[in-house]
Amino acid sequence: MRDYYEILGVPKTSSKDEIKKAYRKVAMKFHPDRNPDNKEAEDKFKEAAEAYSVLSDDNKRSQYDQFGHAGVNNSRGGGFSGGMNVEDIFNSVFGGGSGGFSDIFGGDIFGSQRSSGNRRRKAENLKISIPLTYEEIFEGTSKKIKIKRWEKSSSDAQKCPTCNGTGEIRNVQRSMLGQIVNVQVCPNCKGMGYIGGRDKKTATIKVKIPAGVSDGNYMTLEGEGNHSLSGDSDLNGDLIIYFEEKPHSLFVRSDSDLYLECVINYSDAVLGTEVKVPTLNGKVKFKIPAGIKNGQILRLKNKGFKEVNGYGGRGDQYIKVNIDIPLNISKDLKKIILDLKNNLDDEIKFKKIEN
Repeated sequence: MRDYYEILGVPKTSSKDEIKKAYRKVAMKFHPDRNPDNKEAEDKFKEAAEAYSVLSDDNKRSQYDQFGHAGVNNSRGGGFSGGMNVEDIFNSVFGGGSGGFSDIFGGDIFGSQRSSGNRRRKAENLKISIPLTYEEIFEGTSKKIKIKRWEKSSSDAQKCPTCNGTGEIRNVQRSMLGQIVNVQVCPNCKGMGYIGGRDKKTATIKVKIPAGVSDGNYMTLEGEGNHSLSGDSDLNGDLIIYFEEKPHSLFVRSDSDLYLECVINYSDAVLGTEVKVPTLNGKVKFKIPAGIKNGQILRLKNKGFKEVNGYGGRGDQYIKVNIDIPLNISKDLKKIILDLKNNLDDEIKFKKIEN
């Protein structure tokens, strides 16, 4: 699948206005009414709408920049099956009226029919959190989750008596400057315009979680939220999944890097030693050099987390080496240390601290 920025011909640093301007240009060029019986133009027109639907939305754009196509098309495998309405996107940019494309080009394409009434409102999104262990984040994982959502029932929806099917409550106040209209979502139908016609059901959904995600990252499964009243899957809400990191008993995370402490005795610090260092995918042999200083940090390359967007490789694992100095020692050990002291330079030196 082509890069969305490439489709619209804009750099990743583009503003919303620049993205909108680029979409208008591409949409007008490849619109099917201007390219009758041209399948390639139709595909490019749809492709541009898909790119704009993601890059014009701050949340989806952020997910796309982090996860790529997997972050915005995970539930349906990408493309237009992911719940995107081409006509609505086009009209939102070009200001099409109730006639849709026909208002702009004087004709109807794809045999599209716009349903009247508010039953075509998009259903509500759902939000959940998934806790993940460091091991799951390191490798990436798949999970089956259960959610409760509204799904279409066999009964028909009825127009909401509170808002008369508009999905909104309007309060008009008069002031010295004229009328002030306050518009709020209808509390009875939650903005749908209709009530009934849906039952609360439990759904099991499989989620593929990429390696390297971090606390607060999220991804959207399009169409897996509450279902629409009309039964049109394009109007289903989305399921937004937030990730939470479970604390680890050994490691501390900083971006894609991992940190842990290794405590060695004085003789190993002087002579050097080989240790088996735990990592998130097993233990590895690691040499601690002779003469290491207390608090010195060593690096184990490529043993950290994967960069979530897949472009930066892996982070590293850092090992802070601390030397264990015993408080209570035996007489024999004390004699050995005194003999060592007598054979070492006992000059005390003072040095400037280096950052």
